[in-house]
Amino acid sequence: MNTAVEQLFPDTSSSKLMEWSDQLSVGIQEIDEQHKVLVDLLNQLHDAIMNHHGAEATGEIMDKLCEYTKIHFAVEESILRILDYPDYDDHKKHHEQLLTQVRELRHKMESEGHSISFELLHFLKRWLTIHILEEDKAYTEHLLNCGAKATFSKKTWLNKFWHSVAS
Repeated sequence: MNTAVEQLFPDTSSSKLMEWSDQLSVGIQEIDEQHKVLVDLLNQLHDAIMNHHGAEATGEIMDKLCEYTKIHFAVEESILRILDYPDYDDHKKHHEQLLTQVRELRHKMESEGHSISFELLHFLKRWLTIHILEEDKAYTEHLLNCGAKATFSKKTWLNKFWHSVAS
């Protein structure tokens, strides 16, 4: 594992599974805000497991995580497609692979009565971290060169969605 990834994995005494840091920033605020939501949902799932909130509570958080991930991927893919990102097909394929893996794990949990495990959490954390650091950061320069804005000034519909999901 490279040093950048290792630094993003806090020690096991931390109450959070994953901490947001500037190192995870892709330099485009809208996408960073969405990534922060994903990190927060992972932390909520971790907290629910650590505090034994039960299968129903962890299942609800997992469903929120899956739903928000689909929305994030759709937004990100739309931006990449509109701005003619040269590695769009590969990026979209990675998104599809993750969604397939998560759906399979979720189905297995429901059909076999398994609870959400630390193994799944660490898989999601590792995938998100590596995906942001290696794949998402690769498109930043292209998007900014094509006119994407690094910052935004008003709440977006995704922020409004997140506030309704977080409640």
